Amino acid sequence: MTKKRKDYPQEFMDSAVKLITEQGYKISEAARNLGVNVSVLGRWKRESEAGRGSIASRSAQRKDNVQVELAKLRKENQRLRMEREILKKLRPSLQASWGAVSND
Repeated sequence: MTKKRKDYPQEFMDSAVKLITEQGYKISEAARNLGVNVSVLGRWKRESEAGRGSIASRSAQRKDNVQVELAKLRKENQRLRMEREILKKLRPSLQASWGAVSND
């Protein structure tokens, strides 16, 4: 029977790596306290040092995507406001011409 690989949340993995890098825990000590295999925690640390899979890099990428989307929506909002203002200015003249046409 094959063992199913556990999926840990990214936040948990990043916190586990911070125990090693920022708190000064040894990998074996942190792994034992967290109930994670030493080799798994070592891999998380290597991946974090390589810049892959860390929350910081994902968060930065999400912020960039959000900023791009925000700029796009603001531009669209400005365009729609301008169109609305143009239509407001046209409305009285259109109503006057429609009022002159009889509904017979």
